[in-house]
Amino acid sequence: MLKKLFQSFRPPVPGQHHRRTTPEVINKSQHSLQRHQFSRHAVNIVERLQSAGYQAYLVGGCVRDLMLGISPKDFDVATSATPEQVRAEFRNARIIGRRFKLVHVHFGREIIEVATFRAHHSEEDQGDSHRSSHNASGRILRDNVYGTLEEDAQRRDFTINALYYDPVSERILDYANGVHDVRNRLLRLIGDPTHRYQEDPVRMLRAVRFAAKLDFGIEKHTFQPIRELAPLLREIPPARLFEECLKLFLSGQGAIAFEMLVDLELFEPLFPASARALEERPTYTHTLISQALNNTDLRVKQGKPVTPAFLFAALLWPALPGRVLHLQNQGVPPIPAMNGAAHDLIAEQCARIAIPKRFTLPIREIWDMQERLPRRSGKRADLLLDNPRFRAGYDFLLLRESAGEETDDLGQWWTDYQDANDSERREMIRELGSRDEGTGAGPRKRKRSGSKRKRSGGDEAFE
Repeated sequence: MLKKLFQSFRPPVPGQHHRRTTPEVINKSQHSLQRHQFSRHAVNIVERLQSAGYQAYLVGGCVRDLMLGISPKDFDVATSATPEQVRAEFRNARIIGRRFKLVHVHFGREIIEVATFRAHHSEEDQGDSHRSSHNASGRILRDNVYGTLEEDAQRRDFTINALYYDPVSERILDYANGVHDVRNRLLRLIGDPTHRYQEDPVRMLRAVRFAAKLDFGIEKHTFQPIRELAPLLREIPPARLFEECLKLFLSGQGAIAFEMLVDLELFEPLFPASARALEERPTYTHTLISQALNNTDLRVKQGKPVTPAFLFAALLWPALPGRVLHLQNQGVPPIPAMNGAAHDLIAEQCARIAIPKRFTLPIREIWDMQERLPRRSGKRADLLLDNPRFRAGYDFLLLRESAGEETDDLGQWWTDYQDANDSERREMIRELGSRDEGTGAGPRKRKRSGSKRKRSGGDEAFE
């Protein structure tokens, strides 16, 4: 696993990358970008701000992605205009954010994000808590110190995100040798990596996301401090970490991102209970989570819908059976034991990553189905088939089996039952007879039959 992972960490290319006070200007004849590739609304914003006397550029990910032949999801604008000045120019604009104040300009369903050039924080700035604020470890709590274009480029996180495209002149301004790093597929922080991670520990997750998504190597000075600084993620607000996890795991390269998180010791600050399970049952835990992420990656690439509920259910499941078994050993019946353990595990996880209730409820229902699926006698099987969460629960059962969990071919039984006609279903129920159907799916181990049949779950679990 590590050999495969470290192949993605390409060595740094020769040459030093110093900060520039003047940019390298890449003229239209020297690059492949064309203004029609960018959102016409974003181009219009840049043109209107420039006409009003402000500096304005398309910046960051949209420039980087188009250079790589990737269709951008978002188009961001950076400008010398303050948020209030931007809002004055556009009636369809609204100022958002406290920690980092910026403007959203709405064009129907498309939103263009407009940010004012930022500068480094001085001691004088920190005297004004509305503009600048840090905590004891150096993390920026408020970042509204405005500056010049040159200062804004130095404040960007990675060189590949410090590229400014002017759709009027069709030139790229490059202050950090970002074009060089894009062409060499190398991820490099601007400035001292330790200091930049202390300013915002989420940059460590962004490094993993960009490396996985873009198939970039991480420059050695950029990844060397990460393991030591990984605990700083515990200081990040749980709601922000939820959004970052969605970007990590729903990018289409979630399985690679998981490998990198584990190796760089970033997985434990995000999922402490699952990290313990990964230490206690490494093969099973790693296989189950990787398989779930591979399934999600495939759906993303096929343009199919995905839901965080099924994914988080898989990420947390390895930590659940031991808790269920502990409660059962104390005399708690199986289903209440599952409910109690699930409640406690999700509560602990939400203290680290704020998973919204619209996802925690289906997570618990998927887990609850794992306790109910072995109970098939009488009319129970038909009632389970009618349960709205049956398909997700069934697919999750197949996922557990694919990771090596023994269920006495329960998944195959349910596969056959769904395909059977009514009389065949009645016979299948009768054949169960006096077989011990067990009291739980999670912690109970059963002897697997010799036959192994290939099965595939439905799509509903991911939607």
